[in-house]
Amino acid sequence: MKYLLMIVFLFTGTCLLAQTGSEILLFDLKVKKDKVTISNPKNVTNHKGYDNQPSFHTDQPILYYSSFNDDGRADIKSYNYKTGETIAVTQTSEREYSPTLTPDKSSLSCIIQRDNGAQDLGKYPVAGGEPFVIIDNMTVGYHVWADNSHLALFILGEPHTLHYLRLPTKEDTILAQNIGRSLHKIPGERSISFIQKTSDNSWEIKKLESETMKISIIAPTLAGREDIAWTADRKIISSDGTKIYFLDPAKEKKWGEVFLQSGNELLKGVTRLSVNSKGDKLAVVITE
Repeated sequence: MKYLLMIVFLFTGTCLLAQTGSEILLFDLKVKKDKVTISNPKNVTNHKGYDNQPSFHTDQPILYYSSFNDDGRADIKSYNYKTGETIAVTQTSEREYSPTLTPDKSSLSCIIQRDNGAQDLGKYPVAGGEPFVIIDNMTVGYHVWADNSHLALFILGEPHTLHYLRLPTKEDTILAQNIGRSLHKIPGERSISFIQKTSDNSWEIKKLESETMKISIIAPTLAGREDIAWTADRKIISSDGTKIYFLDPAKEKKWGEVFLQSGNELLKGVTRLSVNSKGDKLAVVITE
């Protein structure tokens, strides 16, 4: 198993280093009952190379993301969309991915990819300082916080698996196999969403209820697409690569197109998306 995970790491690490450049667009977002509109796109990275995995601070106008430096190593950066200031949060010899504000807002948790093949989960103090390692006994690909003490994890393997980790007791439960990389806390619920993949492209968005560990189906994904984001009123946003779509799973199972006031020509190779907690900003990763 250890040898297998090393192969997975080498394949994943090679893909990361060989990835084509990407940029992050920031849109104004307006959500109504039956209509979602985005406007005023701005390239907030404007940097040659990899800029990806955006996530928002919960109550400050800050977007965090992972960005390759000149040596091809990923650091965490922050962009303040009120002041326009970009800051390097980390400048290390490691590689940091998937920056996520911890529930107590004191730290940024992230995947720390090491030269020895490990992919640990750690956290850096928001105010600066040395990282604290949370998990170093699994190859973590992606993560989401259920609360201060509980995490859902995408663990690399064959197949990739969904784990639920209780930090106080270190109890680790495997809940699903063949999952996608998109893990999210559902706004206003004690639940987490994940993508269940199948042998064809008829994938499903599923819900994990944190208290009962019950798993249920929310809705189908767009065909073959695993990246989603949640709005504050629990609509789901996704993309087929060139257009943005939304779905209100409480009402229907049919995706509707997001109305784009300007910047349609910028949408190419769309992958990851992120919505701020206020619900008025949408970050979209595009091909450079």
